[in-house]
Amino acid sequence: MADRYQLWGGCFEEEPSAVLRRLNDSLSVDSRLYREDVIGSKAWARELFRSGHLSKEDHDALQSGLDKVVEEVGQDLSNHGRLRDPEEDIHSVVERRLHSHAGDAALRLHTARSRNDQSATDTRLWMLASSYRLRNALTDLIAVLVTRAEKEIHIILPGYTHLQRAQPVRWSHFLLSHTWTFKDDVIRLEEQRKRLSRCPLGSGALAGCALAIDRSRLAQDLGFEDVTPNSMFSVGSRDHIVEFLNWSSLCSLHLSKLAEDLIIYSSQEFGFVRFSDQFSTGSSLMPQKRNPDGLELVRGAAGLMLGNSVAFSCILKGLPSTYNKDLQSDKELIFTSYDKLLDCLKVATGSVKTMEVNGEKARTALEPGMLATDLAHALVQRGVPFRRAHHLVGSALRTATALGVDLQQMPHKEYLAICPEFGSEEELRAIFSWDASVEKYSSAGGTSMSSVQQQIKDLNAWINETRP
Repeated sequence: MADRYQLWGGCFEEEPSAVLRRLNDSLSVDSRLYREDVIGSKAWARELFRSGHLSKEDHDALQSGLDKVVEEVGQDLSNHGRLRDPEEDIHSVVERRLHSHAGDAALRLHTARSRNDQSATDTRLWMLASSYRLRNALTDLIAVLVTRAEKEIHIILPGYTHLQRAQPVRWSHFLLSHTWTFKDDVIRLEEQRKRLSRCPLGSGALAGCALAIDRSRLAQDLGFEDVTPNSMFSVGSRDHIVEFLNWSSLCSLHLSKLAEDLIIYSSQEFGFVRFSDQFSTGSSLMPQKRNPDGLELVRGAAGLMLGNSVAFSCILKGLPSTYNKDLQSDKELIFTSYDKLLDCLKVATGSVKTMEVNGEKARTALEPGMLATDLAHALVQRGVPFRRAHHLVGSALRTATALGVDLQQMPHKEYLAICPEFGSEEELRAIFSWDASVEKYSSAGGTSMSSVQQQIKDLNAWINETRP
């Protein structure tokens, strides 16, 4: 194994203790940033050359050497799953390997650069690329939900409040209620990009760069929209990571809610959906069991995401200005949250796409008492104040219970005894229709056919605009 290459240590007489190295070394985590570290290094070399601080010969050697390093490191990670280099971090690995390809030109690359602004730049570059992958995964989930909503628009099932049957709604309306939430998640993720897309490189350790470099040109070269406005802010701020972890937690909560609903609907007590073999598991003891483990893991991940979000805020609380080694924890937390969230999105998408929906079982769960609100609305249309209509329907429910029947079975004369505005028997019986009930809710965002179709139309238009 090669000798350990350090970017510091000239005034130290002893090596760090083994226990400190175990706590300090971050290569196992930040090796994931090797591409971004090379991209940033190539851009820094170009800027040093453009500003007259690097010869053409050295610049060419660095560019060629860095190309070899990125290929070399990528191959090692592909073959072994990790880097076996003895260095403490990916920055040291890249520089040592670069020296073997570019010679002493590699010693000039770090001119006026600090690991503080280098690491901050690498992380932002990685987050910008990763946010696209998350956005695309979220959009895929949204598209699957919208496709099912469009295909299964005629299915009607109970809507619930307090997990009690409330009013009939379209299955599609239920699916779209989650879809709009995920669309908001995409918008929130996009809103972070403007603050994230600011380049810290050229800020040095904290005071800025003493060389006459063009930070705006450097930022543009790296694909950033702007530069960070203050060098101390550049190396010390981790607000963009707090935002990402908070966003990940919120998105995972939304996934957890969808998972919980579908888990309940898949139980024998409901039986509205059945998950495919691809996203179900069995029991090691009970042969008949079919467990929704995929969505249970999605549901459980929400707690882990929240934990990462709170953990990092706790790390930041009370830190003094600019860079402190506590901040090294940022990458481990964002990588963990990103990986977990991306897997959860794919599992949720696969579960929804491949599940079977039992429309007949959903319809059999509907019961006449769920049309009590429709009865009250019918009274309102005949001039009865709503508060009085509410009480009158409550009286009808009480009478039906006493007679041992439901609202639909209760004799017409019993309704008239409570209130003559219940109307004729024909008018009364017409209320007890699930299809007629959902069609009454035709306001924007309602569960009627036209309202749901408008939601589908709007979401499909947004998907087409959003997808690359």
